[in-house]
Amino acid sequence: MTNIQQYGWNENWSSKWDEKWKETEDKRLVPGRIVGDFGSKYRVMTDSGETWGELSGKLRHTFVASGDFPAIGDWVALSMQDGGEHAILHGILPRHSVISRKVAGNTQEEQIVASNVDTLFLVSALNDDFNVRRMERYLIMAWNSGANPVILLTKADLCLDAESKIAEMESAAPGVPVHAVSALQDNGREKLLPYIGSGQTVALTGSSGCGKSTMVNWLCGKNLQLTQDVREGDSRGRHTTTHRELFIMPDGGIIVDTPGMRELQLWEDEGGLDLAFSDISSLAAACRFSNCRHEREEGCAVLEAVQTGELEEKRLLNYRKTQRELLYQSTKEVKLKRKTAASSKVNSTRTRGYGWRKELDEY
Repeated sequence: MTNIQQYGWNENWSSKWDEKWKETEDKRLVPGRIVGDFGSKYRVMTDSGETWGELSGKLRHTFVASGDFPAIGDWVALSMQDGGEHAILHGILPRHSVISRKVAGNTQEEQIVASNVDTLFLVSALNDDFNVRRMERYLIMAWNSGANPVILLTKADLCLDAESKIAEMESAAPGVPVHAVSALQDNGREKLLPYIGSGQTVALTGSSGCGKSTMVNWLCGKNLQLTQDVREGDSRGRHTTTHRELFIMPDGGIIVDTPGMRELQLWEDEGGLDLAFSDISSLAAACRFSNCRHEREEGCAVLEAVQTGELEEKRLLNYRKTQRELLYQSTKEVKLKRKTAASSKVNSTRTRGYGWRKELDEY
C-alpha cells in the first residue's frame, strides 16, 4: 500500500509538523501531500491512501494573494471526512522551495508552479527549441526557487552536433549540470540517477514541445502522460499537460510534470539574477565603480571582457534586459503593496466609523 514516506515524508517534515500542529487542540488532523492540482480541488496522498481535498472556509479567508494557496508538492494538514472519502485542508507546512512565476498579462500576481522540490529539471530540446537566452531566464527562476537547477537537453537523437550545443549551454550556465538525453533511444538515464533517488522530488519545466511529458513517461517507465508531436516548421508544441501532477518513479523519486510555457514572466529576484549570471557578477567585482551599470563607464571590467571575447556580448545584453525587467517588476509590486495597504486602511476607518455611528443610533 502506498504511504506518505514514498512521497517524501521524513524526519524533517515530521519535526515541522510537531512544531506547528502537535500541540493543537484538534487531534483529528493528519499530514498529506498534494499530488494533483485541479484548481478548486486537490488530489492528496495520506497514510491511508489517496483522496480528494478542498480548502476549509476559515483557511481560504486567511489567504491574501494567489501565492498563498496550496500548490502541487505542498504538505498540508487534513481532517478526513466520510471515512476518508474526502478531506478538508486546514493548513500548509512551511515550504523549503517554491518555483513561481508571474501570471501572464498585466495582472500583478504570483503563480506557483510547484513547491518542496529538491531538483528542478530545466528542459530544452536539441532542435529548433534550443535557445540559450531563454534558458538564462529559466535559470533565474530556478535559483530564486531554492531548488537545485539541472539542464536537460532532450531529443539528443535528432541532433548531429549535440556536443557543441552542450558546451554552449554549459558556458551560459556556470556550475549547473547539463545532460543530453534521448528517451526514444533510452540514452542518458543513468546520468539522472543521483537526482531521482528515494524520497527526492524533481520537477520539470520548459517551453511547450520540449519533451517534458515524454521525459515523465520515460523516467517512470510507463505512459502516464499524453504526448503530441511538435510542428515540423518551428519545433513548437501544443500544451500536452493541462494541469500539475506528481508521480512516483521506479527508483523511488517523485516527479512533477507541469504545463509548458509559451513565455516565462519572472516574478521576483531573490538573488537568482546574480547566480544565473555568476560570470558577470565575478567580473563586476573588478569594475572601477561599485555601482557600475556595465554600459559606458570607464574602468568597467565587464565591458573589457566583452571586448577581449571573454564574455559574449549577447549574454551581457540579456543580463541588462532581464535586470531592467526585474527592476520594473519590483517597482510595480511595491506600488501594488502601497495601494493595497492604503485601501485596507480606508476600509478599516470606514468600519470603525460605522461602529461609532451604530453606537450613537443605539444610544
